[in-house]
Amino acid sequence: MTSAPTVDDHSADGHPTEGDSAEGHTAESDSIGGHTAESDSAEGSSAEEHTAESSAAESLTSDGRSAKSDAASARSRPRRKGRGRKIAVALLVLAAAGAATAATLGIGIDLDGRDGGTDPAAALPPSTAEVTRRTLKDTQSADGELGYGPATGLGSRLPGTLTQLPASGDTISRGKPLFKVDDKPVTLMYGPVPAYRAMKAGITEGPDVEQLERNLAALGHTGFTVDEEFTDATADAVKAWQEDQGLPETGAVEFGRVVFAPAAVRVDSLAAAEGDAAGPGGKVLSYTGTDQVVTAELDVADQRLAKKGAEVAIAFPDGTSAKGTVAEVSTVIEPGEGSQDAEPETRIETIVELGAGKDQKAAAAFALASVDVSFTAEERRDVLTVPVAALVALQEGGYGVEAVEGTTTRYVPVDTGLFADGRVEISGGGITEGMTVGMPQ
Repeated sequence: MTSAPTVDDHSADGHPTEGDSAEGHTAESDSIGGHTAESDSAEGSSAEEHTAESSAAESLTSDGRSAKSDAASARSRPRRKGRGRKIAVALLVLAAAGAATAATLGIGIDLDGRDGGTDPAAALPPSTAEVTRRTLKDTQSADGELGYGPATGLGSRLPGTLTQLPASGDTISRGKPLFKVDDKPVTLMYGPVPAYRAMKAGITEGPDVEQLERNLAALGHTGFTVDEEFTDATADAVKAWQEDQGLPETGAVEFGRVVFAPAAVRVDSLAAAEGDAAGPGGKVLSYTGTDQVVTAELDVADQRLAKKGAEVAIAFPDGTSAKGTVAEVSTVIEPGEGSQDAEPETRIETIVELGAGKDQKAAAAFALASVDVSFTAEERRDVLTVPVAALVALQEGGYGVEAVEGTTTRYVPVDTGLFADGRVEISGGGITEGMTVGMPQ
């Protein structure tokens, strides 16, 4: 910074005093090598300026006064060169820093108290925004695929020859054959528990027995109590079912004769042909559900969006839309691409079921299609909001906004809620709808 100006060692009539050098400075004030940088700065004038002043001293002003006395008087006053410019620059810097600068100081700005006659508007925030009331949604879109969901592979537990297979796209319901081995059907029944053993009288109780009994009853074969116990009455119902299927009436269900699935299935693809050998380890076909679903993947960081039961919005290629519900959420590890050393990528896979009626009808126009899926993690209705950029960090901790009131501003602390769509929910004393707040440029 420039040092405070000093008064030159000159006589009152403007001539150098005894002992001054030719330039008008005393030898005592000079350093060994001439003037120091500090003393030059303090004087605020070069040798040329001094010469100009000396010339002016020999002339007269228009009112007859000696110009050199005016020059001397000017030198005796503290110089304020550049002060007005520096104040203006400081105000511009403060305005550019906006709320962040004032927040660091922990104070508001009272523009009425500024000196120098500076225009108060020069220190207002560079732009403003209003506190508005609206509904905020934490949403994010992801690419999805409309189809029938992941396919499940199915093999044969029974040895023999495949003598009948369905076609891709066929729908198979309860009690119908999925395929035939040695001209005997492997039948579909409904239930969540896979078949894992032969079922006959004398086996321990289990959920697979209860599933079998529920299906027998649904197919019209009754006379037993539906529970986890395989009784003689259950065996009689099995014999009746075997008669309908063209199977030996043994009263026992051999392992592999029945396949359990949650509901009716759609044949997705075939992995074998009629005449191929069937047996453990060999894949026959793959199947999916019969209703169209949307499969969408999310980054692990967005896992909060993938909540089972959450509602989503689906946009189809033709501009129509539908609603859906997240039915399944699973973690999928995908192999790295490019080289063997590439890191695998972890993704969150979601299966979205479409709503019944018009939503399923909207999807029916597309067998397979790419769609947009909008997930909503949280929703806040009828809350006060400002742009996120309006928040300032307060010195005492927390956040606030810079309230603009005419030509003055003040900082108001706020509590923050949901952040979404570039805005943030705020609340606190003094926060009202329509309030004007400062914004950065």
